[in-house]
Amino acid sequence: EDRQRAMREHMDVGSEFVTITNHTSYSFGIDDQEFMTAFECEEPADFMQLMLRLRETEASRYTERDTPIFVGSRAEIRSVLGALDGAPEVRELTKHS
Repeated sequence: EDRQRAMREHMDVGSEFVTITNHTSYSFGIDDQEFMTAFECEEPADFMQLMLRLRETEASRYTERDTPIFVGSRAEIRSVLGALDGAPEVRELTKHS
């Protein structure tokens, strides 16, 4: 009952951040943690505010570690590869380009 209440508070805080999508995955067999989360958002500041708020919840008192945190941005694979090798992005021409 106490755990359910603490998790409800944690989820309620998360639901206030409508610009952030949370993907939760159980990590049985991967490492010691119970689950892992991945977040999607347009503004990194939104994610930072979410993390600060979640760390204030009761459930966070039972979190042994909430790191590492990896931050990245979504991009087309051609752009990423071009950035890695320094070559400009090459677009394929189509009838509608």
